[in-house]
Amino acid sequence: MNGYITAQEAADKWGVTVRQVQSLCKQNRIKGAVMLSRIWIIPEDTEKPTITRTRKAPDAK
Repeated sequence: MNGYITAQEAADKWGVTVRQVQSLCKQNRIKGAVMLSRIWIIPEDTEKPTITRTRKAPDAK
């Protein structure tokens, strides 16, 4: 599709994993991303969203 890239292409472009891109799409954090059949398509001019990582605190003993 003209004007769109796949999650794989976005992952390569942004330097992240495909799974991270899919997760961001599912969380509606990538503007304009649409699921077509079973593939996420993303507007090619979309900026990479900020990715925040959280860690679980270790259990206190």
